[in-house]
Amino acid sequence: MSEAPLPVCTEPIVDGPVVFVDLETTGGLAGEHRITEVGVVEVADGQVSQWSTLVNPRQPIPPFIQQLTGITDEMVCDAPTFDEIAPSLFERLSGRLFVAHNANFDRGFLRAEFERIGLSFHPDMLCTVRLSRALFPSEKRHGLDALVERHALVPSGRHRALADADLLWQFWRRLPALVPPAVLRAQVERTVRRYRLAGEITGDLIEAAPAGHGVYVLYGENDAPLYVGRSVRVRQRLRALFAGERRSARELRLAGQVLRIEWQATGGELGALLVEAQWIEKLRPAFNRLPRRVKGEPSTAPWPFDGAVLFEQTDEATGERAFHVIDGWRYAGQASTRTEAAALVFGRGAGAFEPATWRILQTHLARGLRLLPVERTAPAI
Repeated sequence: MSEAPLPVCTEPIVDGPVVFVDLETTGGLAGEHRITEVGVVEVADGQVSQWSTLVNPRQPIPPFIQQLTGITDEMVCDAPTFDEIAPSLFERLSGRLFVAHNANFDRGFLRAEFERIGLSFHPDMLCTVRLSRALFPSEKRHGLDALVERHALVPSGRHRALADADLLWQFWRRLPALVPPAVLRAQVERTVRRYRLAGEITGDLIEAAPAGHGVYVLYGENDAPLYVGRSVRVRQRLRALFAGERRSARELRLAGQVLRIEWQATGGELGALLVEAQWIEKLRPAFNRLPRRVKGEPSTAPWPFDGAVLFEQTDEATGERAFHVIDGWRYAGQASTRTEAAALVFGRGAGAFEPATWRILQTHLARGLRLLPVERTAPAI
């Protein structure tokens, strides 16, 4: 390991400490490969320090990676394992903005390594590839070699962890002379991916949201409903709402008030339309436009089926199936099997007329929607 002081830095771009990080690894998959070297440039309280170490990956380094990095099996055989450096490295990185080039790669490897020994690593993160694209959109290349050439960075080596981390620190120091301070700080803030996004909402929570069709509810202070929305990709939509770079003023205002999220995967668009309409009517969230009666729309209508009906949807993104039940122009709910669907209507009469359900189904019935009868079988006791 090595550590050395560097000159005092100038006016910071962000508030708080920053670490510029680079890793060398045995391959590109965090679940299979391991770290061979860690390099960190730490900027805190106006001071800068460097830290680096080789790491014994406990697996062979492929020949082409040995050739690329110059790190051989012989060099790491007596190096500390990640378990041995983990406590001090975790302390060094914690509570600091994590800056890296293709940052998902570096953070992903560190997160996997820390998780193997029971440590949860969730830093706020800034990717210098994304930052370069945002600040210099007319440029086509944003790899580290392109940044070296474009911004006259001085490499002490390439494809070694500390040398590449130092290039990121050099790039960072160049930016105030290239971009107006207010613009720079605003763009950095937009580019940072924060782990804790708002209230109880974390990056891990967003990643647990449905990958495909679904409906979500955003709650604010005192658990007041703020917004009900639907999407063909709920997880992607929520990620864009809370961490997207191109959010509208309305989206920023909404995201700033959210403290909790609920969602429901629906298997397809029609199910999402029905759930969304029912939730809006029930919750009457502040940011939604409440439905109005359409001129000429009936206040009731005869139910053309003998009992409750259902339709099935399978989400193309996930392969998950969902059965949606309608009974008397009322959306009765969603089930994962036809047996569960029957339980939604067992023992009760037809539901009250819901204008939104009637309106949505009129459109889809005209398109050939196939509705099947629900077998009213008593649920098992």
